Amino acid sequence: MSQSYQYILKKISAMSHRLHSGLTKMLAFLATFLLSINAMAGFSVSGTQLLDGNGQPFVMRGMNHPHAWYLGETSAFSNIAATGANTVRVVLSNGDRWTRNSKADVANVIALCKQAQLICLLEVHDVTGSGEESAAGTMARAAQYWVDIKGALKGQEDYVLINIANEPMGNGPAPSRWVNEQSAAIRTLRAAGLTHTLVIDAANWGQDWQNIMLDNASQVAQADSLSNTIFSVHMYEVYQNYNRINNYVTGFLTNHNLPLIVGEFGQDHQGQFVDANAIMRVAQEQGIGYLGWSWSGNGSCCVALDIVNNFNPKSLTPWGRRLINGTHGIAKTSVKASVYNGVTPPASSSSAESSGSSSSSMASSSAAASSSSGNCAQQCQWYSDAPRPLCTTQSTDWGWENNQSCIGRTLCQTGQQGNGGIVRVCN
Repeated sequence: MSQSYQYILKKISAMSHRLHSGLTKMLAFLATFLLSINAMAGFSVSGTQLLDGNGQPFVMRGMNHPHAWYLGETSAFSNIAATGANTVRVVLSNGDRWTRNSKADVANVIALCKQAQLICLLEVHDVTGSGEESAAGTMARAAQYWVDIKGALKGQEDYVLINIANEPMGNGPAPSRWVNEQSAAIRTLRAAGLTHTLVIDAANWGQDWQNIMLDNASQVAQADSLSNTIFSVHMYEVYQNYNRINNYVTGFLTNHNLPLIVGEFGQDHQGQFVDANAIMRVAQEQGIGYLGWSWSGNGSCCVALDIVNNFNPKSLTPWGRRLINGTHGIAKTSVKASVYNGVTPPASSSSAESSGSSSSSMASSSAAASSSSGNCAQQCQWYSDAPRPLCTTQSTDWGWENNQSCIGRTLCQTGQQGNGGIVRVCN
């Protein structure tokens, strides 16, 4: 073979090797890219909109539940869902001020949210009022809590948002402190591999009367390597008329082009008027989420903020009737997250009370079928719901068999904490 042919063959061989190497690298890059997309599945941010796991706009309509202080009130999740709410903001503790919620407990909370087809907005409450409240924890410790329990969170990005810390500063902080502490917390969660949408509360006990969040939210958002952060203002006595509320919301959305929610509000606060009707109206007009405070269990200072009396879904308070059945209330404006479309929820035990009634019109579904025919079978009494079929193919979760939802036998026996269980139903 001539030297010229040998040279040509060597060149062809080298080109083939480079081409193969390039294709290998390209395929490896594509695989890594696709894996990263999968890892980031879940809620995301697009301008002022929050998008759910299917890329559909999602507007929160719901309420807060003080889970950390009332661990036994697990029926609250299904009862909150029965009002029409699409989101529940859940109070947790990292142990700085109250008993720490374990990873297992948080996993159970998420399961309860999913069973009720609610989006779960989890928050650490211990940092409330830091800098002014001497007992408050720190942002750094709150951020570390999420890292500690990330095993309960990863894989739940379609259903869970992380509100890193409730009302993380009291009155009068330097704006730089709020910016720096929130930014550092965001970086901590991202460094740990948590890709969930993050929620940042305003300073001034959440009310932002100093406009610290209003002026600096974009700077905090820049700390998020995934650009997946939204912001939350709490509206109490600082917000007493439509113009004040609308100006804040309009200013935030215009200045930052980021999503905003009203993470807490009521119709009064420790005896001072709050324009709850205007808050709900502005939220509807501007397409932002709102979450009323709170389902039940408020202390003596704030009993008027209970949505139901003594955790009883059949006993709405005046505030509960307004929040749920008001002109721009939950019942009229809430839309379920599309990730639950096509999923049959457990039977609801109650329905919302009419706004014109001073007494409850919420009714439980029947407890059991008639035994007239003597044809009996075991079913699951899930809390106060009508009995549901037991699954035959699995035992530890909700399932879908014979074109209907079912409950695993083990879940039915162990997941009730004394309420319900396996019952004999005849028809």
